[in-house]
Amino acid sequence: MHKTAAGEKRKILMREASELEKDANTAMKASKILPDARAKARELTGQADELKAEAEDLKGAARLEDLHLWQMEKVKSTKKGSQSYFYWMASWREGGKVRHVHMGSCRKVDHETALQKARKLKAEALGISEN
Repeated sequence: MHKTAAGEKRKILMREASELEKDANTAMKASKILPDARAKARELTGQADELKAEAEDLKGAARLEDLHLWQMEKVKSTKKGSQSYFYWMASWREGGKVRHVHMGSCRKVDHETALQKARKLKAEALGISEN
């Protein structure tokens, strides 16, 4: 997966959850000596679980952001000369293969509209709910 904003935020959340779990384990070990440590360990474990759930929610968003939108040029040769046409294409991975999808003519569709259409199509293809 390429770097995306949601993907990077997910990595940070997972790292923080891992650190909280380590702290919870340390507190659980210290509960033999300190009586309040067991409650603190449960609190830290709860916070780690919340961060993991939030990171899992971002997984779908990160996959939707990992989308490549580009312009393709088609050159047609005629008796009068050659004519160039540009249109939007979107690419993403489905399983082990790259899927290329035609989004429309650059004359009729702007970049933002093509990107929204591509995200919608990718969400449908991968079975992800688009948020």
